[in-house]
Amino acid sequence: MRVLLKLSAWIDAFNELLGKLVMWLVLAAVLISAGNAIMRKAFDIGSNAYLEIQWYLFAAVFMLGGGYAFLRNAHVRIDFISSRFSDRTRNWIDIGGILIFLFPLCYMMATLGWPLFVNAYVSGEMSSNSGGLIRWPVYALIPLGFSLLFLQGISELIKRFAFLTGQGPDVLSHGGPSDAEMLAQELAEQEKARQAGASA
Repeated sequence: MRVLLKLSAWIDAFNELLGKLVMWLVLAAVLISAGNAIMRKAFDIGSNAYLEIQWYLFAAVFMLGGGYAFLRNAHVRIDFISSRFSDRTRNWIDIGGILIFLFPLCYMMATLGWPLFVNAYVSGEMSSNSGGLIRWPVYALIPLGFSLLFLQGISELIKRFAFLTGQGPDVLSHGGPSDAEMLAQELAEQEKARQAGASA
């Protein structure tokens, strides 16, 4: 189990780094969108390439960020139901979900997405829009994104079994506040400090 936990830690670190890098693509998409709008309105200059690169960046955020979302437990859960279960039951449910749903889905999507990418790359497929971009980079996101999600699934599976065998913490525990709750608390404290400073 120690070797598997090291593998899990490596996968987690990789998806953590990738997730933080991918966040910058949101800013890039916003800046390109704003620049494109300004050029169109102010100078009557525009290109479909600017529109398509925004779509590509948007797709990259979701496809490459899937593993990061799974790592951070930010995916959709039915918390009001799962919170009623014991820690062990929640972990067993996650193991079932990973094995029965996540792994087959990732395998199917990566397998079906790979030929799309290869065909687009070999043929040099271009967008049908005037001035559009080549298509293979966005097709490559399909097998790449689902492969990264599959990898994170392996890591999560290892962590669930580590907890069930008493060799690791419960990563599903609701013991501490979430990132959103911590941010809300920090903002509330800043507002209190601002009001106290204004009244003094």
